[in-house]
Amino acid sequence: MSLPQLPDLLRFGQQNDPFHLEFDRRTGHYTMAANHYHEEYELYYLFNGERNYFIKDSAYHIHSGDLVLVESNAVHKTSDMGVPNHERVVLYFTPAYFDGYSAQDRELLLAPFTHGNPLMKLNLQQRLQVEGLLSSLLAELHARPPGYQLHIRHMAGELLLFIARSFQRRETNPHYEPTPAQKKVSDIVRYINLHFNEPIGLDSLSRRFFISKSHLSRMFKEVTGFGFSEYINITRIKEAERLLRETDHSITRVSELAGFDNFSHFGKMFKKLSGLTPRAYRRLGRNE
Repeated sequence: MSLPQLPDLLRFGQQNDPFHLEFDRRTGHYTMAANHYHEEYELYYLFNGERNYFIKDSAYHIHSGDLVLVESNAVHKTSDMGVPNHERVVLYFTPAYFDGYSAQDRELLLAPFTHGNPLMKLNLQQRLQVEGLLSSLLAELHARPPGYQLHIRHMAGELLLFIARSFQRRETNPHYEPTPAQKKVSDIVRYINLHFNEPIGLDSLSRRFFISKSHLSRMFKEVTGFGFSEYINITRIKEAERLLRETDHSITRVSELAGFDNFSHFGKMFKKLSGLTPRAYRRLGRNE
């Protein structure tokens, strides 16, 4: 089955399942609205179109035939490159998914997500193999014959193994050279990631990196897909979540350690980005 025969949207599994996937055919210009990081390891394949993909502290120009591998809890976002229309599939694997494998196999399958360049540029032969696996998977999902769920999970495992073996051979990771703007923004993001628990503003960063506030703000948005304040809030809430899970600090102290100087603002941002109050988030984590 070719992609044009598929509907514009296909879904398999639920968000909390060990494995789930999304296929989307999007018309026009599109930028991901969600403030994005999650526990799952993410495998993104672009069938058609061009995208900007920001991951951790770097931005990548993604073309059709590119694979992107996003580590668990890495901040990331896709945004428009000015080219309308794209088709992509995203496979999500929770950490628990890999617990079903031996330690050796688990290490093999996770290595491309944790130790490599997140962008894998495939040659024609590799692209045909990947698209063959994905097309088989999506055709089953669309037709849903008996046992289709087994086939989908099998194809997903085959894809992980193919990527892991390609990563071992290092055949799909040519040197990636960022643009000057991407390099500058990467330096700024790395600084924020190290100093998010300190007062950080456009004034101080513009002086530190010798760039005007307006240009910094505009360039940051273009490269990362995030607004400047939006990214800082995401980074601080991500740290607050970690502290709530791993420490017994009071919620007020967690707010301070994460870099918030206003407890009310912390509460609003936490609820907006995590969907829970800090207290409910801590309680949920301890009940699991």
